[in-house]
Amino acid sequence: MRKKPFYLIWVLSISAVIVILSMILKAPLKSGIENPITKKALTDTIRRQNRAVVNLYFSDKEKPFLIAENRALIFTDDPVAIGKSIINNLIKGPKEDLMRTIPVGTKLNAFYITENQTAYVDLTDTIKENHPGGVITEQLTIYSIVNSLILNIPQIDAVKILIDGSESLTLAGHVDLRFSFNANMLIVR
Repeated sequence: MRKKPFYLIWVLSISAVIVILSMILKAPLKSGIENPITKKALTDTIRRQNRAVVNLYFSDKEKPFLIAENRALIFTDDPVAIGKSIINNLIKGPKEDLMRTIPVGTKLNAFYITENQTAYVDLTDTIKENHPGGVITEQLTIYSIVNSLILNIPQIDAVKILIDGSESLTLAGHVDLRFSFNANMLIVR
């Protein structure tokens, strides 16, 4: 018999808290300014709506493959702005338990897209100087950039990588950079 009054008191207490919270969230402050809790929730919703989720490709720590990491970027209709954001986020490195593909200290000099839908990515010489080398690591770096751009931006069909504004023979001695690259899904897991 004692459980019934305790249960009733508990339900009434929870209901009262819910009613009070809903009144607080809906009521304006006395100064005429919107409730800051409601305003923050509204702002967060708008920010989420102005974001686009893209897949950035980073290296697997144990196998020679790229793995997609979801990243929310500020949404824009400008493919050049999205491309710059993608490259800068690749440079920052992964947030999950993956390995970076672009050496620390590398910066984006320029990014543009031509009429024939080729994206040009001009990176500082640091990408070459600080690259660990090796055929597989070099391929992972290149296709991290290429796949992240082509698979997220419909206006890009190919990617050309430049170093300090010029064509480079290779990145680390193995993969020819004189030509543009298309996406490579065989290297993605």
